Amino acid sequence: MHVLVDDVGSFPLPAHVTRDLFDQAYVQAREAICLGKDLTEGFLLKSFYGVVIDSFRKKCATGLDVVNYPQFYDMHKQVADAIGKSMESGTYVVYEKDAIIPEVHVINEGAKRLYEEFGRRISLRVCIAGPLELYLRIIGTVGYKDVLLMFAETVNRFARKSILDSKYIKTDVVCLDEPSLGFQEVSASRDVIMDVLEKAFGFGGVTKQIHLHSSLKVADVLDVEGLDVLALEFAASPKNLDGLSKRMLDEADKCVRVGVARTDVDSIRAELYDKGIADPTVGQLVEDEGVMRRRFAVASEKFGDRLMFAGPDCGLGGWPSQEAAELLLKRAVNAVKKT
Repeated sequence: MHVLVDDVGSFPLPAHVTRDLFDQAYVQAREAICLGKDLTEGFLLKSFYGVVIDSFRKKCATGLDVVNYPQFYDMHKQVADAIGKSMESGTYVVYEKDAIIPEVHVINEGAKRLYEEFGRRISLRVCIAGPLELYLRIIGTVGYKDVLLMFAETVNRFARKSILDSKYIKTDVVCLDEPSLGFQEVSASRDVIMDVLEKAFGFGGVTKQIHLHSSLKVADVLDVEGLDVLALEFAASPKNLDGLSKRMLDEADKCVRVGVARTDVDSIRAELYDKGIADPTVGQLVEDEGVMRRRFAVASEKFGDRLMFAGPDCGLGGWPSQEAAELLLKRAVNAVKKT
């Protein structure tokens, strides 16, 4: 199987845009989209529309096969803001018209120009906070099945509304992020958790991933119907692969995505500091292609044709600049495609 290179999502903001300014623009952009208003003028053009399109263009130029929209806004608030609005009507299920990821809307509007610039149909990856992750953040650890299923329906709506399919762009991957699974969990039975995840993944037309930071629950997740790919961090957490085998994937008819490039930039900085490098260059922060290539070779040998995707471990929102993030993506692409 040909291994595709994708990325997990988050990306540094450009130097001229502050976090507070973008967050303000994000809230306004979501409201404008819901009202059918234009984003290509004034404040929203400069602080949201242009930022998203330009950043997505940079990610496309790195050679990624499947490109996640640049996720600048907090992944929980992205959905939780809409849930907060629906709670005014006494439900955790977000109305269809409000189940919008503004970045996807913007990229869809700019798809024709991107298609012409890169000479190919854009392959999009959409990441969304998963129902269990959102429940932990908004409700807590005590699991109530009816409420959990509401969260699953909300996530499902966000996913379905993000599936694009035109001459210029196609959503090829939708990933639900469940980083807390295996660390901090909702206290509900295995059957309830499976029901919740299956409801959330109840859409078609794309490859469906789940992104995990721990492999402790992979045996359970493998049984989720509708799920295609387990996405595991590997570069910074090599032991994550110990809990998964090719035989397990074969029996469940699932594939795997592995991270071959470290993205834990604070730990990388600390390690460089211990080596006497107090002010590392971009080239020093980003791992060498050879290191990434060796990781990819290990994963390829372990999983064979069940290895479907590879790329960075996690998102790059904490990296010091877009230039640093671009270099990491380019090296990851080269490491996978030249192995």
